[in-house]
Amino acid sequence: MLLLLAAHAGVTAAIPWWQRRLGRAVWVVAALVPLAAVVWAGTRAARVLDGGEYRETLLWAPSLGLVVDLRLDALSLLMLWIVAGVGALVLLYCPYYVERDAGRQAALLLAFAGAMAGLVLADNLFVLYVFWELTTIASYLLIAGRGEAAEERRAARQALLVTAVGGLVMLLGFVVLGQVAGTYRVSAIVAVPPRGAMVSVAVVLILVGAFAKSAQMPLHGWLPAAMVAPTPVSAYLHAAAMVKAGVYLVARLAPAFAEVEPWRPMVFAVGLTSMVLAAWRALRATDLKLLLAYGTISELGLLITLLGAGTRPAALAGAVMLLAHAAFKSALFLSVGIVDHQTGTRDIRELSGLWHRTPALCAIAALAAASMAGLPPLVGYLGKEAYFEAFLHGTQLDGHGQLTVVLVIGSALTVAYAARFLQGAFGGRPGGVVSGAERPGAGFVAPVAVLSGAGLALGAGYAGMAAVVEAYADVYPLGEQGPYELSLWHGFTPVLGLSALSVALGGLVHLGRRSLPAARRLPDVQGAFDRTVVAVDRLALAVTRRTQVGSLPLYLTVLLVTVVVVPGAALAAAAPSLGSPEPWWSPAEPFLAVVVLTAAAAVVATRHRLTGILLAGAVGYGVAGVFVVRGAPDLALTQFLVETMTLVVVVLVLRRMPVRFSPGRTMTRVRLVRAGAAGAVGVLVTCFALAASAARTAPPVSEGYADRMAEAGANNIVNAILVDFRALDTLGEISVLLVAAVGVVSLVRLGGRGGGRAPDDGGGGGGGGLFPTAHWDEPVQTWLPGAGERPGGERSVLLEVATRLLFPSILVLSLFLLFSGHYRPGGGFAGGLVAGQAFVLRYLVGGRADLGAAVRVPAGGVACLGLLLAAAVGLLPLVLGGAPLESTVVTFHPPVVGTVKFATSLFFDIGVYLLVVGVILKLLSAVGVSLGQDEPTADEAPIPAGDEKEGGPR
Repeated sequence: MLLLLAAHAGVTAAIPWWQRRLGRAVWVVAALVPLAAVVWAGTRAARVLDGGEYRETLLWAPSLGLVVDLRLDALSLLMLWIVAGVGALVLLYCPYYVERDAGRQAALLLAFAGAMAGLVLADNLFVLYVFWELTTIASYLLIAGRGEAAEERRAARQALLVTAVGGLVMLLGFVVLGQVAGTYRVSAIVAVPPRGAMVSVAVVLILVGAFAKSAQMPLHGWLPAAMVAPTPVSAYLHAAAMVKAGVYLVARLAPAFAEVEPWRPMVFAVGLTSMVLAAWRALRATDLKLLLAYGTISELGLLITLLGAGTRPAALAGAVMLLAHAAFKSALFLSVGIVDHQTGTRDIRELSGLWHRTPALCAIAALAAASMAGLPPLVGYLGKEAYFEAFLHGTQLDGHGQLTVVLVIGSALTVAYAARFLQGAFGGRPGGVVSGAERPGAGFVAPVAVLSGAGLALGAGYAGMAAVVEAYADVYPLGEQGPYELSLWHGFTPVLGLSALSVALGGLVHLGRRSLPAARRLPDVQGAFDRTVVAVDRLALAVTRRTQVGSLPLYLTVLLVTVVVVPGAALAAAAPSLGSPEPWWSPAEPFLAVVVLTAAAAVVATRHRLTGILLAGAVGYGVAGVFVVRGAPDLALTQFLVETMTLVVVVLVLRRMPVRFSPGRTMTRVRLVRAGAAGAVGVLVTCFALAASAARTAPPVSEGYADRMAEAGANNIVNAILVDFRALDTLGEISVLLVAAVGVVSLVRLGGRGGGRAPDDGGGGGGGGLFPTAHWDEPVQTWLPGAGERPGGERSVLLEVATRLLFPSILVLSLFLLFSGHYRPGGGFAGGLVAGQAFVLRYLVGGRADLGAAVRVPAGGVACLGLLLAAAVGLLPLVLGGAPLESTVVTFHPPVVGTVKFATSLFFDIGVYLLVVGVILKLLSAVGVSLGQDEPTADEAPIPAGDEKEGGPR
């Protein structure tokens, strides 16, 4: 099963590439995957139909309870045949219908097929939800297309909102149900169903999600709107497969929860209401696809009613109708696609006499419509007889007589709109748009013929179908009447009379439909949805106007106050012991504390941005000093480097900002509120740290790391934790670092590449440059790269020469920290920061051309190479049969060097080093774009040819 899902995903990813080479044949390649699923399910049918099952499990994060459980039983076998079988035929139909964007459409349809297969095979509530939402996403993309038409975008948004919100409600129900049951495995919950008030809450939430997915009233409006999608999408997603996800969920959980209130009242009320009212709306539709869409809502209501009733006869009838509906409704939708493709319209008022032009298609559609109407000997007739029997004789449900009456009314309306479909699409005299229609090719009609013929085959060969549907129905106990047997002839029975009555009434309704009340008098769900969306938009605008005032200090104050109030209130209520920590470990700590506190207080009082940044840096350096005296040299080294790099980058940003913080005078009470919020956060963090330390009962995890140092071949426990024991965390952190850098660069460049300096508001400062002007050493000759980028007053020959002398030494130091990090303070992160500062210094002194001479590769490429190297080193052990991110100590003896010993995690550290250097260069290219006048970035502009010819050390 896992391999089957992987095949869907792999072929989906490859289809756009194949489409450029195979053309229309790519549809056949895509169809091979669901055909393989049909064959695979067939090879396992014997065991499943005998009461067995197949299970597969993929351990994702078992310690967190995240396990991918898959299970093939009778119900999932039935659904898999529907999903894969109809999917293969729709894909084979598409080459004749889809005229452009074939690669995207084929990939999305196949991705949807894989998501539906995963949904019906899932045996874990969370896994089921993931595939549930994947089908929602696929539906959105297929409805919206390329987003060129406003109507398509609107319909896609409506489908996404309704089904996704329903899915979130269902997810909440899953969580409640799983917590009450003590497991999230579906089969375990159904085998031993929990009971209680919370189970009733979970049932309501889950049913709401199922009703939204299966377009049940009043959540049905998205399905008619979705008819703007291409007809193959409507036939597959919105008739045969996706809309049945809610029906499948009801069928899956009904054996366990049908007796739980309010399951049956909700299922019967919503299902039967949808069945009758949607069929009534279908009688007035003039668009063939809309007619079938309302008919689909009606039949889905019938399926919800049957499969949610919780009895064996109803379950048997529901399983039969599940197969029947998939066959006849997808065939009818595809027939409409052919009509639309050949005539250019789906409007009943414009079609007349099409049966003269396409007699074969007319016969095929008539066969499917007869199955929908429940005429013998088709499978729809078997289903109709079964559900009349289920509610007339086969159940002791309260009010089953009234339920039977409603079923007769709904069945009669189904007959009426089936007749309306046939007459509207094919009846009448030839004329109008039909006169110029061409006959469709055999390949175009063949998938429709197979689906329509399946209704006849399943009806005439009902014995084979009975084995499949009875395997699912057998999960329910037998009633007092004994097992119901499928048959085309049970004699002259009341059920036969009800079936004949529904056909007769349907014919009368069709003949007299013009005198019936208009369906538009029913509640306007689409209008209600539109008004709701407009109201939500207005509410969001009003709330945003009052809360998003554009003040960063206000936002930070609100966040900090929230942090103090919510976790702080919980901490105060618990009143934990704060322990008895020692005031200090070293006599140097009080001095460092005074430095940190004084600098922090001075930050609040200063009015100059540069002064504030320098004071904030002093706070960081003071904390790094605390790390030193506490015996944490790795932390201290990293803190010093990070503070230094932060100062440089922020100073570069300050060139674009005013010198002072606020042009005006901030009110005293506002400053007091901010100071109070900041102080409260400090108190909260201090109390939380003390309480957490005092609450420790288990030995620290670092003791286990210290015992395993030899395995990693390391002497530095900090580096061993980063690249061995917690390497997955490090990989995630550097990935976030790269993403954050890309985001920062995008934001910085959003306003354009110029910018210059922000006007000074009186802060003074001579020279107007980043460094004070030093006229005594102004260069007279332009012998260095980048000489023309800045005025001579902004350059210093001594500083440039000193930088070129120090640059190689700084890089060597960074490499030393990289390679020695496993044994002493250092590592890839610290080494990368040192190397980055070397490049920053080179840029500040020599400008773009000088940095370009030192770095001849794109900064983004360096960062991506580092991430790829770290990921490859982590995955390589898995390929070789080991655990991911596993490290090995390698020892060899070169003839000259002697013994060389290193851990393979060194290459992971090299990846971290490269990523940090690349991120620094990327940030530098963004915030340092205008040391001169609108200077291009080192990432983008090549070094001018003239600069390459100039002398000077590289």
